[in-house]
Amino acid sequence: MAIQSVKQPSQLEMQAVLQLLNTSKLAEAEVAAKKLAARYPNTFILYHILGLAQDGLLKFSDAVASYTKALTLQPNTPDLQFNLAIAQTNLGLLEDAVNSYQNAIKLQPQFFEAHGNLGTVLQKQGKLEEAIASYKRALSINSQDARGHFNLATALRDNGSLADAVSSYQRAIKLFPNYTDAHNNLGETLRDQGNMEAAVKSYQHALALDSQHASANYNMAEFLYLAKRYDEAIPFFETSQLEDWQARSLYCLYKAEHFDLFKTKLDNLVSTTRHTSPFIGTLATHYAINFGVESPYNYCKNGFDFVYQQSISQLAEPDSQLLKDLLHDINNTEIAERKQGMLHFGTQSAGNLFKRPEASFRALAALIKQEFSHYKNRYAGADCELIQAFPNTLEFTSSWYVKMRQGGHLDPHIHEIGWISGAVYLAMPKNKQHPDEGCFEYGTHGDNYPQKHNDFPAELVVPNVGDIILFPSSLFHRTVPFNSNEERICIAFDLKPTSQIKSENS
Repeated sequence: MAIQSVKQPSQLEMQAVLQLLNTSKLAEAEVAAKKLAARYPNTFILYHILGLAQDGLLKFSDAVASYTKALTLQPNTPDLQFNLAIAQTNLGLLEDAVNSYQNAIKLQPQFFEAHGNLGTVLQKQGKLEEAIASYKRALSINSQDARGHFNLATALRDNGSLADAVSSYQRAIKLFPNYTDAHNNLGETLRDQGNMEAAVKSYQHALALDSQHASANYNMAEFLYLAKRYDEAIPFFETSQLEDWQARSLYCLYKAEHFDLFKTKLDNLVSTTRHTSPFIGTLATHYAINFGVESPYNYCKNGFDFVYQQSISQLAEPDSQLLKDLLHDINNTEIAERKQGMLHFGTQSAGNLFKRPEASFRALAALIKQEFSHYKNRYAGADCELIQAFPNTLEFTSSWYVKMRQGGHLDPHIHEIGWISGAVYLAMPKNKQHPDEGCFEYGTHGDNYPQKHNDFPAELVVPNVGDIILFPSSLFHRTVPFNSNEERICIAFDLKPTSQIKSENS
């Protein structure tokens, strides 16, 4: 009996569908590939073409199905595993994407793009050490990949390795001098090191390459307003159009004491946008107290009502192992210092502490997320956007430790990029000359905002070791100086606003 051969499309039929794909007629290519696949269901290349067309049409679920079908017909195809991983990443199926990239690498160990993309997915998962290793493997195969050096730098910075991040950004720029994002990110990292002169030069390089670059405009504006050059900063914020640019512009108007224009801009935002900016809430409250009027901005009109203090039993219990592990990792892990002018007689860690691999930091992050939920439940029903628009996804904008020694304190400030801010206390001074020493103070004034009078309310909280304090990010807060020869150690953090989560996932 003769063996029946598997039917395959003709060369002419394949050329027609490939021509549609190669000329970016993706919808037509999808239709044509589907028709041929119905007639020739065992033809691997048709499902690969179909997946590529669907990928280009942003039909990622369909693309995953097509790539998966192709792999059942020809499983040992690294490019197909690679394309499948990209589609899975676009769907947020990160663990599946990791598996697909690893399959591609098993089939083709020198597939440097797969190593690099695997690093990107691992970084999204918060697995920074693994991501760094993956980026380095990619660069060991192709050391001339500017994008690879850039990606490595972003992971190193997140991991608090600022000097290494600077080197990697510089390597990316050497390979591709017009790499605008690398110039900008190098500036941000130099800023974190406290080297503002070099940071500004990097921002200026980025803007020379692209005068509309959003992040470089924003960073330049931030430098100018920190230098109290408020009128110069506003055009850069307006060009950036990034996240809180309107709040930052309002800040500049207020600090420059352009009160009438500030009020006009504020009233416009009050009537045209949701009241979901903690920063605008800070400004509106300060203006209202300054001029004896009611604040029209309902992010959280009375932040004092939403200050939360709780003991975390896993830290407060006698001989807490978690407390010991946290203090050990803070004191012994190599994490770069982030320079900032508000902290006196102390150090602050760089990077995002809760993205690091140490188990103690991961365990604390999970406990804090539980407290976020308790916080939301405690104030459920409150008639303000703080609670009504409370983020459903609990992510950290940032997290860092602060170690203070004798004389240590923080000036009054707010966390402009948070929703809820907070701190967990790991060590507190005991030998106080005054009961307020080392306490946490929150209030309605700080940052040298212009004052028409001095009647701005403030209150104190006395933290104990193992306590967590959560509060609206719109509140000013500071650490009262202490005089004993002891350490005060806490881990501070911000809950990421919903708007930032949406923009990152879009």
